[in-house]
Amino acid sequence: MLHVTDALPNQILSPVDGPVSEVVNPGGGASVCLVCEHASAAIPSSLGALGLADDDRYSHAVWDPGAEALARKMSAHLDAPLVLSRVSRLVYDCNRPSDRADAMPVKTEAIDIPGNRNLSEAHKAARIREIYTAFHESVSKTLDNFNQPPVFVTIHSFTPIWFGTERPTQIGLLHDDNPTLAKSMMAAADPAFRTELNQPYSAKDGVTHTLAKHATARGLSNVMIEIRNDLLTTDDQVARIANTLTQMLTRALSNGAHAA
Repeated sequence: MLHVTDALPNQILSPVDGPVSEVVNPGGGASVCLVCEHASAAIPSSLGALGLADDDRYSHAVWDPGAEALARKMSAHLDAPLVLSRVSRLVYDCNRPSDRADAMPVKTEAIDIPGNRNLSEAHKAARIREIYTAFHESVSKTLDNFNQPPVFVTIHSFTPIWFGTERPTQIGLLHDDNPTLAKSMMAAADPAFRTELNQPYSAKDGVTHTLAKHATARGLSNVMIEIRNDLLTTDDQVARIANTLTQMLTRALSNGAHAA
């Protein structure tokens, strides 16, 4: 097993790790592209466990709990292609550009990531090349396969408590430069859930990188969906949230939110 004091490799992935992304339902008929950048808790074998404490290995710092299951349900409901990341956000956060410190963070909230300390430029470049670049190439190729410009939707979950403060938001709808789809979904929100615009994050926090890189760059209507992860702990909860979001998105699109 790799110790965090060992020299880190300049090739991150091996054949046993598999690809950095998975495209679900690539031939889906809906004019919607779903993306889940933080779907996986997997850490490549060359990096051990990044020195994480046992209690932190599958925490919210490592991935977005429940987001993959939710994204897969929505893909099935909508008949939409879905691009999933297969590598932990701690190895490289694919929703961050390479000049951001939190692309390969040394600490998230109170969780230390010793395996990300003092990374060499060569090692960082390998993570960028093998994970970030490869993942976003998969997103680009998926978008290229649509017959007409789709709407672009990213799916995330967030922890109910952040630095000791409870977060009342249950569903957050975030946007980059174009607020049309997020606002249209807000108008169609289910009153059973506390749904808020640009909560618990917003573009000013630097969390809409994927939207900007793909949707804004192509002129696509877009939204980033954030679900509080205590609402995604059981299959029934995931199914309920998937149904709710699918209805919100479908209503928004039927009201003309497809136009960028």
